[in-house]
Amino acid sequence: MFCKGNDNLKNPMPLYKTIHISADVVLHIWKITESEEELAQGIVLTESCNRRMSGMRSVLHRKGFLSIRHLMQQEGYQDKDLYYDEIGKPHLCDGNHISITHSYIFTGIIISRQQRVGIDIEKQRDKIIRIARKFTSFDTGQDDVSQEQLIKKLTKIWGAKESLYKICALQGLSFFKNIYIEEKFDKKEWFKGEIEFGDFYATFRISHLEFEGFSCVYALKD
Repeated sequence: MFCKGNDNLKNPMPLYKTIHISADVVLHIWKITESEEELAQGIVLTESCNRRMSGMRSVLHRKGFLSIRHLMQQEGYQDKDLYYDEIGKPHLCDGNHISITHSYIFTGIIISRQQRVGIDIEKQRDKIIRIARKFTSFDTGQDDVSQEQLIKKLTKIWGAKESLYKICALQGLSFFKNIYIEEKFDKKEWFKGEIEFGDFYATFRISHLEFEGFSCVYALKD
C-alpha cells in the first residue's frame, strides 16, 4: 500500500473521496471549500511552482493548485517530489506514476506504482453536445436518450479520451481519429479504450464515477 501523509502536515478539510483501486493504485478527490489562505497552510512550494502559481490570475486556479498539493500529502509527497516534463506532463521523482486533474471546485490525483495512469474530472454541461462531433462519432441524435443522459455520456467519453491522452501525450494525437472508447460502458465497472497512432498501439482499462454534476474518469494502461 502507499504510505499516508505525515501527521505533521495539516489538511484544512477532509478529503471528498478516496478510492483504493488496487494495492498499487489509489485515487483521491478534493472539493475546494476553503480560502486560498487556508489551503496554503502546511504547503511548501518550490521556487518554480511558486512562480507558476503567482502567475495564475484566477483564484480558483490557485486554490486548485494548492489543493492538489494536499492530495499529494495523503500519499507522503510534497511539492518538491513533483516535476513536469517538456510537454507539461507531471512525474514523481521516485518513479511512481501520477496524473492530475482540476475542474471548477474539484481536483483529483491518481497514483500508481507500476501502471501508467490518467484521470480527468469534468463538469457536466450542455456545451458538450455542441462540440461532440469534434471528438467522437457517437450518435447524438438517438431518440431514446434524454438530453441529461446524453450530456453524461459525452462527458464520460471526453473524460476517457482525456485520461488516455494524459497517459501517452503523443504529439499530434487526435481525440477523434486516434483514441477509441468502448461506447456501451454505462453499466460496466470497467470498459476498454485504445490508442492507435502510426506504429504506436496501446490498450487501457477505464472506469468512471459521478458526483454533484461532475464526471470523473480514470484509466490504467494494460
